[in-house]
Amino acid sequence: MAEVKFPTEVVNLPSKGLLYPEDHPLASGQIEIRYMTARDEDVITSPNLIKQGLVVDKLLENIIVTEGVKVDDLIVGDKNSVLIATRILAYGKDYDVEISGERVTIDLSKLKDNVLDEKKVKDRTNLFEFELPATKAKIQFKILTSGEENKANEESEALAKVSGGIPYTLTTRMKHQIVSVDGSDKRQDINNFVDYQLLSRDSVALRRAISDISPDVDMSWKFTDSSGERREITVPMTVQFLWPSINL
Repeated sequence: MAEVKFPTEVVNLPSKGLLYPEDHPLASGQIEIRYMTARDEDVITSPNLIKQGLVVDKLLENIIVTEGVKVDDLIVGDKNSVLIATRILAYGKDYDVEISGERVTIDLSKLKDNVLDEKKVKDRTNLFEFELPATKAKIQFKILTSGEENKANEESEALAKVSGGIPYTLTTRMKHQIVSVDGSDKRQDINNFVDYQLLSRDSVALRRAISDISPDVDMSWKFTDSSGERREITVPMTVQFLWPSINL
C-alpha cells in the first residue's frame, strides 16, 4: 500500500522562535503539525496515558512534523499554542463547556497569542533579569520548557507525599525558573533563597514579571450569560477539549 501523507498546517509560535538557539528547528518561529487521525484518538482515550498524565505530550509527539523537535523542548506557551491548533484542526473551532449550569460555546480560533516582546530578548537567550522590589536582590530567570515544567510538577507531587500533602507548587516552580540570585547560579544558593529569604512581596512581583514576559495563549473568554450579565472566564480544559464527541 502506498504511503499516505496526511494534510499539515504551519503554526506560528508565541515565542517567535526567539527563545531557541539559532540552529534549532523552531528558531524560525513556526512549527508544522499534521491533522489528527483515528489512531491518535486511541492515544487521547488511553486509560494508561490518562492515569499517567501523558496524553497531551504523547499526542503532540505524534502530530509534530517538523524534524528534530521534542515536546520536552517546547517553551510552555508554544506547547499550549500547538495544542490549541491541534484541537481546531481535529474537531473545529467550537468548544462546548458547561459554566454554572449553562452551555457555553468557545470559539478557539479567537483566542489570542501573547507574543514575546523582541525588545526584551538579548542575543536569542532564554535569560531575563529582574530586581526584587523589597530586598533589591538581582534575579536572573528563564521561561520554562515543557520538560522543565513536567519535572517541577513531579517534584511537587513527590513533596506532597512527604510533607503532609503540601506540594509547595509555587516555590518548586520558582526554583526551576530562577537561574541565579545576586550572581550565584549554585543550585543550593537558589533553593535556600527561595525557601528562606524570598518575601511574599518579592515573590508576587517576580511571578508577575515572569508572567508578563512569557509567551503564551491568552485563555480568557468573555460571554453573556442567560441573565444578560457579561462574564469572563479562563477557558477550562475539560475532557471535551480533546474528545468533543462526549456529550455535555
